[in-house]
Amino acid sequence: MTGVSLLVIELVPKRLEFVHDLLPGAGVIAGRINPKNANAGRNGAALQEAARAKGVDLRIVEAGTEGELETAFASLARLLAGALVVGADPFFNARRNQIVALAAQHSMPAIYEWREFVDAGGLISYGPSLPSVYRQMGAYVGRILGGEKPADLPVVQPTLFELVVNLKTAKALGLAVPPSILARADDVIE
Repeated sequence: MTGVSLLVIELVPKRLEFVHDLLPGAGVIAGRINPKNANAGRNGAALQEAARAKGVDLRIVEAGTEGELETAFASLARLLAGALVVGADPFFNARRNQIVALAAQHSMPAIYEWREFVDAGGLISYGPSLPSVYRQMGAYVGRILGGEKPADLPVVQPTLFELVVNLKTAKALGLAVPPSILARADDVIE
């Protein structure tokens, strides 16, 4: 096996921790998973394990189509969810603006994997820096084009991670972001 790992599953507990620290009074936290994703089971299991470790009541909400996104957001109120952890998924990434708009429409604090969600108006994100990952991928391709055999190259992992907070969104949601999160943030959008 060779390539660049994005640590999609491995960072789930950290995202749950950040949203729990942001909203310690949230009795229920929902996890958004795309059931069509090959990693859906592992992602859900990682969320469940992280929730148990934090003593959080977690409800998994699945969405794999555009229509299911809207239905899933509407179900969050019935579940009494106080926050949402959006799973890493190409389907969700491609619908970033729709997901951020639905979170705002339903007044749902949400954490995402990529800062691009926060740049689009989302509340908070924690994950690898995509520009840094793209540089790693480019260097990797350069090594292969330079004659190295892919089978001889190790799997590399991101080295730069970003915690990004959108204070405009926090204000719109009526949330005060704890100083402990702001102190750890790599970027704060005001």
